[in-house]
Amino acid sequence: MPGNSIGKIFTVTTWGESHGESSGAVIDGCPPGMKLSAGDIQKGLDLRKPGSGDSFSSSRKESDTVVILSGVFEGRTTGTPISLIIGNTDAKSGDYEYLRDVYRPGHGDYTYHKKYGIRDHRGGGRASGRETAARVAAGAVAKKILESLGIKVFAYTIEIGGVAAAGFDENAIEETRLRCPDRISAARMEEALEEARIRSDTVGGIVEIVVKGCPAGLGEPVFDKMDADLAKALMSIGTVKGVEIGAGFRAARMNGSSMNDPLGPGGFMTNNAGGILAGITTGESIEIRVACKAIPSIGIEQHTTNTAGQETVIRVGGRHDVSVIPRIIPVCEAMVAIVIADHALRQRACAGCFYA
Repeated sequence: MPGNSIGKIFTVTTWGESHGESSGAVIDGCPPGMKLSAGDIQKGLDLRKPGSGDSFSSSRKESDTVVILSGVFEGRTTGTPISLIIGNTDAKSGDYEYLRDVYRPGHGDYTYHKKYGIRDHRGGGRASGRETAARVAAGAVAKKILESLGIKVFAYTIEIGGVAAAGFDENAIEETRLRCPDRISAARMEEALEEARIRSDTVGGIVEIVVKGCPAGLGEPVFDKMDADLAKALMSIGTVKGVEIGAGFRAARMNGSSMNDPLGPGGFMTNNAGGILAGITTGESIEIRVACKAIPSIGIEQHTTNTAGQETVIRVGGRHDVSVIPRIIPVCEAMVAIVIADHALRQRACAGCFYA
């Protein structure tokens, strides 16, 4: 099954299924001598893990405790492959037995079966959101590299269920359950989630990711442009259906005179480009937004077919979130960090001058 790896120099391969014994990641190309511990990785996993206890989150309880199997000696990376493993301790595969021969609308059941001729019906197998735990673990290693370069990646909620953040207070990101920079809007978002839960439905939302401190000059035109690689990495997350950078879709309604970012002695005066021009970073903040679809597992009756092509109806049971947000936020951060770290190491390899 190809397609499980990302990166050219900083390479990440994830493995595992939703209801397998464990999942994890193998990272190749991490520079030696970098301080790294399981605790560095655990913070992001704790933000992503299920079982937060509120009424709109999955009741699946996973500690998501990461174990470093290789690539670290006496607290420092060795330059050899780093292998990370995360156990699955609360999988209830029996809850999915009724789906063995039925395709769930909105899931990868049908397409996986058509591609491979076999599928893991237990929670979606490899197509499950559970796979993203490995991404977050690998992303934490990428963040350590970026930290040494003064680069920070952070993300937050700007919309859930049609309720958009109206203001921005960075402190509120850590202080609200939905990691929203607007406390008043966050409360309204929670109301929208509860209303959807009562209807046995789900809602989508929008996450914004910001990269600060990224130097100018990263990106590899023409096919490995920074914005192209970021878009691909984020679109590889199962829930993401749209990506925009900088002005994004607003750019289609702007004149060149308003879209162009004027340059002055101190740098760019505006940032409609979102920190990237011609596929290369400008030194301004990289600003990205991703549209996340509603979780397809709903308790409302839906029409579908079974593997024999016979029509049937289905109500999806089991343990599911009402929205992928806020648990998807550390996943978005991880994918952006992996791409930026890979390009930073590419720049060092080709120019020999990015950092000592």
